[in-house]
Amino acid sequence: MVKCNTMPEVRREIDRIDRALVALLAERQTYIEQAGIIKGDRDTVIDQPRIEDVVAKVLEEADRQGLSRAIAEPVWRLLIERSIAHEFDVFDAKKKAAG
Repeated sequence: MVKCNTMPEVRREIDRIDRALVALLAERQTYIEQAGIIKGDRDTVIDQPRIEDVVAKVLEEADRQGLSRAIAEPVWRLLIERSIAHEFDVFDAKKKAAG
């Protein structure tokens, strides 16, 4: 972590972190897309026990890293929600292409 003394310095560091987060989210998305291709049944796209497992693991890591649970949980729940929607799109496109 860099100690910042001015708002431009703070903003530069936030922008740097945002770029890294986008790269990580893009990588995560590729795995969501693979899941949409691998799954054979549309009903398996939403897996509530897996969702809760992911959130629990994120909250444990948030505690270790000093990230507020009030930020971590809603961010990940939205990420999971949007990832599921994307996975449905991939799944449906796969089925449509298969005829």
